[in-house]
Amino acid sequence: MRRRTTVAVAAVLTAGAAAAAVVIAGTPEAESGTGSAGTTTTVTADVLKETLVDQEDHDGSLGYGDSTTVGTRLGGTVTRLPATGTTLRRGKALYRVDNDPVLLLYGTLPAYRDLAPGAEGPDVKQFEKNLWALGYRGFTVDSDYTSSTAGAVEDWQEDLGLDETGTVELGRVVYQPGAVRVDALSSAIGDAVQPGGELLTVTGTGRVASVQLEMSDQRLAKKGAAVEVTLPDGDRVPARITGIDTSVVESENPAEDDKTVLDLTITFSKPPDALDDAAVTVAFASTKRENVLTVPVKALLALAEGGYGLQLVENGATRIVAVETGLFAGGRVEVSGGGLTEGMKVGVPE
Repeated sequence: MRRRTTVAVAAVLTAGAAAAAVVIAGTPEAESGTGSAGTTTTVTADVLKETLVDQEDHDGSLGYGDSTTVGTRLGGTVTRLPATGTTLRRGKALYRVDNDPVLLLYGTLPAYRDLAPGAEGPDVKQFEKNLWALGYRGFTVDSDYTSSTAGAVEDWQEDLGLDETGTVELGRVVYQPGAVRVDALSSAIGDAVQPGGELLTVTGTGRVASVQLEMSDQRLAKKGAAVEVTLPDGDRVPARITGIDTSVVESENPAEDDKTVLDLTITFSKPPDALDDAAVTVAFASTKRENVLTVPVKALLALAEGGYGLQLVENGATRIVAVETGLFAGGRVEVSGGGLTEGMKVGVPE
């Protein structure tokens, strides 16, 4: 669901109160737009210089982001699985097959072959970085799997209770970008598995907000853009759009076409605590105007000749000036022209 709201933000650059009640002397012609003095009682407000932001609110949910399926390249019997919600870090066992651990390592390149002396390539360097980070040394971290690398691997295998072969068999390690949280299990202890079988799903460890937007709202989906998230307890916290993906939502009505939507991942600089799967509201800035002159929307006067004007209040007298309007936000409007400057007073009908 979408709710459109408008707000004015940023520091107001003028001094003094935003509005003050005064009595203005003049003649009735002032209300006709002729510029003559008038007699009326009104309230004044300052012409401010500020930043206006037009916002759109969209419903979202708090969780851990998209899940990733973890499978096996090994065949055998599942002998151990982690509990749902467990956080696993580099070097820890994701699961066990035939009572041998399958280890989590960090990286973006999936394992696709055995690693043994003589192997070369970026997958070797990725593995060696992990081995070094786990405290196994005596080799150079590069793209070459040497006998020195094999020696460190044997030490690692000994500590894990594995056969000390010096070779990393395909399926013994699983790469993820970082630490993971176990989201769900798709197998059970005692299950027989074959290469390609799915065992569990994982997510990242930090809470994120997820929002789904229509393609017509694509202008709001800007990676890196700042947003504001309202949590269930009413707290409003800053965040940023860090991921934008597309997906297809199947229509429940056979007569209607499926639709493509935008799936946004929103990351907090400081993730909220203890709010799993909570509903949130995300405010997107659809339009922003910085350092513009603004007045209350109620101060606008419809001129007989068309357009809008303002009643300027100066030294106890009033006059009407024509102005151009820009962004409307938070009960204020961007104005220009008419000789306006910051700090002037304008009349606002009570």
